Amino acid sequence: MRIDKFLWCVRYYKTRNMVTEAAKKNHITVNGNVAKPSKEVFPGDKITFRKDQITHIVSVLDLPLSRVGAKLVDIYRKDETPAESFAHLEMIRLSKEHYRKTGEGRPTKKDRRDLDDYGKDAGQ
Repeated sequence: MRIDKFLWCVRYYKTRNMVTEAAKKNHITVNGNVAKPSKEVFPGDKITFRKDQITHIVSVLDLPLSRVGAKLVDIYRKDETPAESFAHLEMIRLSKEHYRKTGEGRPTKKDRRDLDDYGKDAGQ
């Protein structure tokens, strides 16, 4: 089965076109080698790909015939992505939220002055 079809079937990407674009940008490797979208994968292969600032590591257990439901995905792959990767992504999300809440618009002059004052206090 092609790598683009496999990653689409096990629901890592929403469309096969998205997988193809990732492969063209060299974001996908199979057993340590950069993979083209047409690369064939077999049970036992290890796929590494970068998506949403996380490097996913997936072992192929079996090949699905077509796109499978979310509950059945674990039959076909074993996710070996380290938990620290997801924790790191959560920290990035929280740090962005800390300063400005989503939907509050651009910072005001007062916000900038507060940041400048904070930087001066921290430097002393």
